[in-house]
Amino acid sequence: MPRLSYRRALTRALADEMTRDESVLVLGEDIRVAAANVTTGLLKKFGPERVRDTPLSEQAFTSFATGAALAGARPVVEFQIPSLLFLVFEQIVNHAHKFPLMTGGQCAVPVTYVVPGSGSRTGWAGQHSDHPYALFAHAGVTTVVPATPADAYGLLVSAIRCDDPVVVFAPAAALDLREDVTDPTPVPLGRGVVRRPGDDVTVVAVGHLVHDALAVAEELAGQASVEVFDPRTLYPFDWDGLVDSVRRTGRLVVVDDGNRSCGIAGEIIATVVERVRLAAPPRRVTRPDGAVLPFAPALDRAVQPGRDQLTAAIQLTLKDG
Repeated sequence: MPRLSYRRALTRALADEMTRDESVLVLGEDIRVAAANVTTGLLKKFGPERVRDTPLSEQAFTSFATGAALAGARPVVEFQIPSLLFLVFEQIVNHAHKFPLMTGGQCAVPVTYVVPGSGSRTGWAGQHSDHPYALFAHAGVTTVVPATPADAYGLLVSAIRCDDPVVVFAPAAALDLREDVTDPTPVPLGRGVVRRPGDDVTVVAVGHLVHDALAVAEELAGQASVEVFDPRTLYPFDWDGLVDSVRRTGRLVVVDDGNRSCGIAGEIIATVVERVRLAAPPRRVTRPDGAVLPFAPALDRAVQPGRDQLTAAIQLTLKDG
């Protein structure tokens, strides 16, 4: 596979799975013209029966995807804006997610929901800049946030092949990242990865913030040895992998582009401290409580977690120990 952007890796994953399995279809608003630049070329290759434009009714076509999955298809639903997930929370969590549980496993609902541009995009303001992955993890829906093009490919492939609903958040800040993807393979759901080994502190970074964490770790290399852990899947979470890391380093910092209260960062810290005795208090770097991203670019950036905040949190954690 050539050098790919994150966005093109998603496209390649869709094309490969549609080629491999004729039950895979894609639906959403303006996907035939690839409005989000993820479904480019799919209509020409697979035709209008498997690449379906939908009306502007997210609740309707999300319910349609549930029915199609129950009938044997493997739909992939694209949502251009993360806040649209608020409209279809009922259809995903209360219907698609619960049908297999409420029937004792007699049915499967293999639907993949993809958000190609989750989080902040410059000038998209309050109603288009959410990162609500913690809501779906809380509800027990398989939730993935790939950080790299290779993981965007591998996790989307695994999501499509999964027999349960999966929500894939593709952070807007990662879409134009590029890397050589020489061996495109599925990435197992529920398995994290250490992106950089270290001895002094474990930094858990979600999605595009993995790259910020790696940059900070490099900047601090002369002062501290920072391990960067990328969970990749937020539910189910790779607790064993993270606990192994924190047991070695004894310290924990979490950076997460979600709101502080009831966010995934707090859950990560709570679970780790139940299992590991830390050498210093853990810290989290997040959006503020109840944050709504403003339109003004400077204010938008001020609300988001950044490298300076992460650096300060790491230094404080090391100092406390």
